[in-house]
Amino acid sequence: MRDTLRVQLWPLPTLGIALALVTGVGLPRLDRRIQYDLPPWLRDYLFGGSSDAARAVLGAIAGSLITVTALTFSLTVLTLQLASSQFSPRVLRTFNSDRYVRTTLALFLATFTYALTVLRTVRTGEDERSRFVPELSVTFAFLLTLASLLALVLFLSHLARRIRVETLMTSVHSDTDRTIRRLLSKERDTDREGPADPGSPDALPQPPSDALALCAGASGFFTSVDEAALLRAAVEADAVVFVDRHPGSSLIAATPVGAAWPRTGEPFSPDTWERLAGRVAQAVRTGPERTGHQDIAFGLRQLTDIAAKALSPGINDPTTAVHALSHSAALLCELARHDLGPRLLRDGNRQVRVVLRRPGLGDLLDLAVDQPLRYGAAEPAVLARIAMLLRELAWITSPGRHPPLVAALARLRSTIDAQNLHAADHFRLTGLTGHIDEALAGRWAHGRAR
Repeated sequence: MRDTLRVQLWPLPTLGIALALVTGVGLPRLDRRIQYDLPPWLRDYLFGGSSDAARAVLGAIAGSLITVTALTFSLTVLTLQLASSQFSPRVLRTFNSDRYVRTTLALFLATFTYALTVLRTVRTGEDERSRFVPELSVTFAFLLTLASLLALVLFLSHLARRIRVETLMTSVHSDTDRTIRRLLSKERDTDREGPADPGSPDALPQPPSDALALCAGASGFFTSVDEAALLRAAVEADAVVFVDRHPGSSLIAATPVGAAWPRTGEPFSPDTWERLAGRVAQAVRTGPERTGHQDIAFGLRQLTDIAAKALSPGINDPTTAVHALSHSAALLCELARHDLGPRLLRDGNRQVRVVLRRPGLGDLLDLAVDQPLRYGAAEPAVLARIAMLLRELAWITSPGRHPPLVAALARLRSTIDAQNLHAADHFRLTGLTGHIDEALAGRWAHGRAR
């Protein structure tokens, strides 16, 4: 829920309207109580006009602020449309989570609401009630207007910087880096993707042939899994649960997402199995779109989309694709420092009860490289950056995790050989692929490519 609210535009403006209503009702009452008790030096700084002047000021503030709010909202929608068409529809979450945009809209709407609320308390001598000008409240409305004008100038500057592709990719990179550090352990990878010793405590349980299928409760994208609920369900059923789909996957209701089997080998009773299947379906949460809450591959998906869009014939911007690959390389190197093996949840006796699949290094590498390699096959700059990405990743990873890199290197060489490149470009790219071989062997060749 917190992640959902973070990417919505309405919560903060709604809170601003509520606070403005409370302040617009409470401050005039305070005004009425203390208007004759204020020191003279302070009254000199407060609004000193008549009730007609107060109404004119508040009316002008309300009218101008609603116009500015409409303009700001239009600019925001235009920016979202530009980002969706120019970069990727999946980067809209980055814009929606921008606190500056939401804070600016909240300030504008709060100032408008406050001005209207205070306006109803201004009384002239012709009214049935006694004349009343809330000097403190009108002054506060004036200060809110000044703050709104300053916020408008800063908003326009922020928006101009926000729609730059470099800023967008940096934001995606930062969000993904925080997700990686939050979800994955700090320890260096111990190559748990390979076969484990059956006698070791970290041996991964494998579903037997008679394991029962666990199905998704609803269709949509796999957004997150309630690990605590999943572990409790497995312990209460005395079962081992294996979830072989990871956050970011597309799930279809009533299709398998994993398997479960009794830990003791005794068959489940009908009630136990029905309760376990239902609780697993509830713990595997789906949504209408991918999120970065537990999806470590979502940031790479966004960067790859930007690179693929930049390489499309309608845009033809290989420099942006190269920059996106640079961010992908940094994220892959960060991921390579962590354990990408399945996540194991244990009971109080340290027995593995739940196995949660996560994308391995090979899956993430394919996600970051395959589409740029396909769409940028004729662009030497893109091929050179992919070669550098593989070289950097080869230097970071241990020998046990090199097979995906070797496969990617073979695809890169095949792509280079299939292109009708200039002889100089072909020679340079061949030299770069040779540097990848040296990095895989633990050597870093300095200087220009041979």
